[in-house]
Amino acid sequence: MIDILITAFYFVVALTVLVGIHEFGHFWVARRCGVKVEQFSIGFGKPLVSWRDRHGTDFIFAAIPLGGYVKMVDERVGNVEEEDVPYAFTSKSPLQRLAIISAGPVANFLLAIVVFWMVFLGGERGIAPVIGEVEPKSIAQQAGFESGMEILEIDGFSTTTWGDVSRRLFDFIGYSGRIPFVVTYPDSTIRYEVPVEVKDWLVTSESPVPIRDLGLMPSIIFESLIISAVDESGAGYAAGLRRDQQILSVNNQVVTSVDQFIQVISGSAGRAVTMDVQIKLGDNKDKFVEDKIVATPKSVIRDGEQVGQLGIQLRPLVTYPESMYRDLDYTVMSALPRALEETADTSLQIIKSIGKLFAGDLSPKTLSGPITIAKVAGDTARSGFDNFVRFIAILSIMLGVMNLLPIPVLDGGHIVYIILEMLKGSPVSESVQVAGYKIGFAMLMGLMFYATFNDLMRPF
Repeated sequence: MIDILITAFYFVVALTVLVGIHEFGHFWVARRCGVKVEQFSIGFGKPLVSWRDRHGTDFIFAAIPLGGYVKMVDERVGNVEEEDVPYAFTSKSPLQRLAIISAGPVANFLLAIVVFWMVFLGGERGIAPVIGEVEPKSIAQQAGFESGMEILEIDGFSTTTWGDVSRRLFDFIGYSGRIPFVVTYPDSTIRYEVPVEVKDWLVTSESPVPIRDLGLMPSIIFESLIISAVDESGAGYAAGLRRDQQILSVNNQVVTSVDQFIQVISGSAGRAVTMDVQIKLGDNKDKFVEDKIVATPKSVIRDGEQVGQLGIQLRPLVTYPESMYRDLDYTVMSALPRALEETADTSLQIIKSIGKLFAGDLSPKTLSGPITIAKVAGDTARSGFDNFVRFIAILSIMLGVMNLLPIPVLDGGHIVYIILEMLKGSPVSESVQVAGYKIGFAMLMGLMFYATFNDLMRPF
């Protein structure tokens, strides 16, 4: 219960910050354009806290923290007092209205830039893309990858870290053909081309991880396997597995990787497995006791196969050889272009993801809803402040990009209507706008229900 409350708290914090920034963008530009703002609300429903400023705007924190709005004087939504007509949103020029509507998403992008700038002031650490292991019979092994190789380029793009590799490979999801790699061996300057043949790559995958799905593993030192969460209705909980326990061995085999443990559990549907676990005593980080737990994984169907499942989430503790680290330091000035680059790259990744979904190159089951977002908010907050603010920056970019989609009821839909008005010299008819809003609302509700369904169907 405490974990759920903590997750909910950080989710509300993240959502409040993002919605507040987004709506403030609309509010600030509306004021500058001479539009009278009647209400600025964070949340919906009954006001918990409210006050009115000297301009007559009511500022509200409402009971349901799942969004917000800026209510401007608008002749389309009710009668406007004669003296307020010059200050109505609808009385402003198309360019002014375009600026007001665009200001929300722009504010989200600016927030991301500021957050990334602050993060990069503390430096940046990446891991060199040196291959530690190649999974037997994997695509990578068949292509000729070997342990110790370093990936220098993918399709002509330089890859200095594993993060670069992951971003470049994402572009090939749904692709059929050759993915051109350039690699080198340790202590060598000779470059080798390694083409990887794929067909409709990862089109049906519900949670694609390109590096893993190729069969590549970074050079890491595995330390331990920690249980990060436990489903109380699962077989693991019934057997005594709990969060923060460390799994030492399974069926008398020392645990050396997440994949090894998952393979044993997946292949033991309906059969008892024995695990040695280390349990922390109270809040003392240095005192542990070992216990032996016997659990019988439940039989579930995954990707058409019957596999065993304990109902636990795992977090491997790994370190990287010191020689693999690549550190970059930034000044106050040099951190800014890096923050701009990160914001642009993240925005482009999100746009590409949307494009792949519409093209059918990415499974719609990869869509995540509020449950997954809330969980990630809690997980990143627990893992450190830097990770939490990075999560907020990424979520802010997602909010900005999604709001710019040309769907009526979103900011992007309003922008389309204003641009059409500028092109044709007169506003789009009210009946067309209302029909568009109804269609757009239905689309968004359908998307939200589907994403939430995905959240609920994901294995714990």
